[in-house]
Amino acid sequence: MRTRLNRTLRLSLLLAAPLLAGACSAWDGKDASLRPSSATAVANQSPEAIYAAGIDALRQERYQQAGEMFDAVEREHPYSTWATSAKLMSAYSDYMRNRYTEAIGGLDRFIQLHPAHRDIAYAYYLRALSYYEQIVDAERDQRGTETALAQLQDVVNRFPDSAYARDARLKMDLARDHLAGREMNIGRFYQARGLYSAAIGRFRRVVDDFQTTNHTPEALHRLTEIYLALGLTEEAKRTASVLGHNYPGSRWYQDSYALLVDGAPPAPGDERPGFLSRAWNSVF
Repeated sequence: MRTRLNRTLRLSLLLAAPLLAGACSAWDGKDASLRPSSATAVANQSPEAIYAAGIDALRQERYQQAGEMFDAVEREHPYSTWATSAKLMSAYSDYMRNRYTEAIGGLDRFIQLHPAHRDIAYAYYLRALSYYEQIVDAERDQRGTETALAQLQDVVNRFPDSAYARDARLKMDLARDHLAGREMNIGRFYQARGLYSAAIGRFRRVVDDFQTTNHTPEALHRLTEIYLALGLTEEAKRTASVLGHNYPGSRWYQDSYALLVDGAPPAPGDERPGFLSRAWNSVF
């Protein structure tokens, strides 16, 4: 959390830098913190001064107070040029407090109302992060992961040459790995209960839709196991051949080879990390 906090805070302050110089010049020095409890003091300040108080609160990691300051800019000076940027910074303050629903709502409004704003790419990126950081473990429902993946893809599509797109692509790979892990969990569940048709569907989806993830070798091995259990020897051989061609040094291929060739040893021991630890390490 600390690494994310510091990195994203720097992005936010960079975002605000062109405005901050003007804001500081308007600060009267009488109320360095502009405590939210003093509504009169806030109302009597210029939008630049209130905005500066919000930036100051961000620097001190007082995110609730920062959000209140940015909200005050909108409330007290809704037609000022500062109000637009305050909308974005208020959403950022919610994001830093892990209030993702509120952050997403604020970003949705900002994107709808200010589609040509100079920081619109950051707004899309921050919205995608707000979904991405809600991804739960692969044992649970993955609709949130799918939504995060769609939001990250939107950033890439709209701003392909930006630094935000580069980071979004990395997070998309991790999100796909998460979805593939979910398919593997369900496939193993079906396989263990002899529901082979259902299991094949899950493992095939990993191979076809998530082939760049680290779950693909195991998915091919599980398919080989199931085809042999069903007496589909030629299909098992073809699947193992694909596994061997693409992952010749994989322990999963060695296990598949041992199933098909009499006397061939399986991979020694079982040192492969469990799925949950792999999924956790890959996402976090």
